[in-house]
Amino acid sequence: MQATTTPSSSRESAVRPDEQAVPYQLPQVPFMSKDIVHPGVMSDWLADDALWVPATANVSFKPLILSASQGYYVNLLRVRKSGVISRHRHTGAVHAMVLKGRWYYLEHDWVAEQGSYAFEPAGETHTLYVPEDVEEMITWFYVTGGYTYVDPHGVAQGYEDVFTKIEATRKHYESIGLPRDRLEALVR
Repeated sequence: MQATTTPSSSRESAVRPDEQAVPYQLPQVPFMSKDIVHPGVMSDWLADDALWVPATANVSFKPLILSASQGYYVNLLRVRKSGVISRHRHTGAVHAMVLKGRWYYLEHDWVAEQGSYAFEPAGETHTLYVPEDVEEMITWFYVTGGYTYVDPHGVAQGYEDVFTKIEATRKHYESIGLPRDRLEALVR
């Protein structure tokens, strides 16, 4: 008997509704990481100040996933002071969605404001600036690779990657008495 393929729309219409509600019946891939689900990221997580990991007096982040195995992290970045936040060069691409406030790069003519999505290519260097009238900025960032912090002439001043994020989170969670498994649940 020869196998045939049908377009998914034809196949879906041929399947009875009760058959569609059957979970996958085979084993998952061995050694696969567990799913991560964070309920309330857009509400409860924004309000809970204890879990914001301080980077400076006015800048903090909340990690959503820290993928040491693949070299990326996803976090919420919160800034509570206007002005230059950092000047950095990306070693990988970055995706961002602004949840609150707005910001821009001194090197570009666009503004990322609440509800905006931004893509930043690997290799780009820019200076993140939060305008004077913004009391609080919160942005969701998906960062591949890391950042090299530089002066205006490109001289390296420091770096940040998934491993420095893991270490900062570990120190902060320990300082507020969270058990180690809270961090381990975020690391892949």
